[in-house]
Amino acid sequence: MSETSSNAIPAYLPLRNDLIGEEPYGAPQLDVPVCLNVNENPYAPEPAVVETIAQRVKEIAPTLNRYPDREHIELRKAFSTYLERESGVKLSVDQLWGANGSNEIMLQLFQAFGGPGRIALGCDPTYSMYPEYARDTFTTWKLAHRNADFTLDVDATIKAIEDVKPAMIVLTSPNNPTGTPLKPENLKRVLEAARTAEVAGAAEGVHPVVVVDEAYIEFRDPGTPTALELIGEYENLAVSRTMSKAFAFAGARVGYLAANKGIIDCVRIVRMPYHLSAVTQAAALAAFEHTDEQLSRVAHLRETRNATSAWLKEQTYKGQPLEVAETQSNFILFGGHFDDRDRIFDELLKRGVLIRVVGPEGWMRVCMGTDEEMARFREALVEVLRIVEQG
Repeated sequence: MSETSSNAIPAYLPLRNDLIGEEPYGAPQLDVPVCLNVNENPYAPEPAVVETIAQRVKEIAPTLNRYPDREHIELRKAFSTYLERESGVKLSVDQLWGANGSNEIMLQLFQAFGGPGRIALGCDPTYSMYPEYARDTFTTWKLAHRNADFTLDVDATIKAIEDVKPAMIVLTSPNNPTGTPLKPENLKRVLEAARTAEVAGAAEGVHPVVVVDEAYIEFRDPGTPTALELIGEYENLAVSRTMSKAFAFAGARVGYLAANKGIIDCVRIVRMPYHLSAVTQAAALAAFEHTDEQLSRVAHLRETRNATSAWLKEQTYKGQPLEVAETQSNFILFGGHFDDRDRIFDELLKRGVLIRVVGPEGWMRVCMGTDEEMARFREALVEVLRIVEQG
């Protein structure tokens, strides 16, 4: 029998027509010595954290014959406590919602506000999962282009809001894959435009929701504002966060949403019943008991990012200095004029270093690892650039 794609899906299966030929999303998962491609915190939880997680899970294990708290109230209280400490913003339980990673948060937002006849607007280059959320919810995905330095082109974004009439405007700060921060004054301009904008396929008086994805926000420089500070002022603002990045908890898959109660209630309509397992909730609560330990490496990773950015700017490819995007994340987009980035990727991989081919043509992305991993990366990159230059 014929196959519909390289996934070897049998042609007799009634796969949706728009999914034929599609591949599952995901960065390469390879067993290599230096893995710098998926923006994880490279430092494992401390033994005390591991012990508390094990104890919490052991305590709830006898109850696993019963469904968990589908409203995950204790965990939402923990989100509130953490955000007040981390960002100085006090939110109630009704303004917070958890899910299996911020990926599920974003999908729930698309389920609630997208759908057939609805439009979501993003600003490229941006996170490559957004159009997949749109595809999976039958939402039309539109783009406004960023400036050459990857900052938000506010005028172009506002014009696109007026032209396409989206139900959702999805912004990312720091942006992925560029690391670019979103200036508060620019966000406010978008929020003000959205307050009065029309939504295609919706009734009169309905206005779009502005979603700010802050997956990497804890890596920002101290004193840099967060979109959370504007929730009290703008009822149309939703902010997505995660425990996967700075909080060093990617394997637990815990993300959360901060917004006004109306937006949270919309998301609650589309959530699956009991979507957060009792084990997930117990592990997350245990991790929050050790917030200091979980975030203890963030300052060092920030220093590593700044040092690596400076080092990359000193490197050359074919006689030109490498371009390095401004970043407030734990990753760096660099290159700008790589004419064979796939070969650079392959040569680095041969040397046991895995980074990411992502973003506009000519660019690559590396996330911050341990000091030893970053030394391996620097050594390998210098060697590889000289090899690829020679053709």
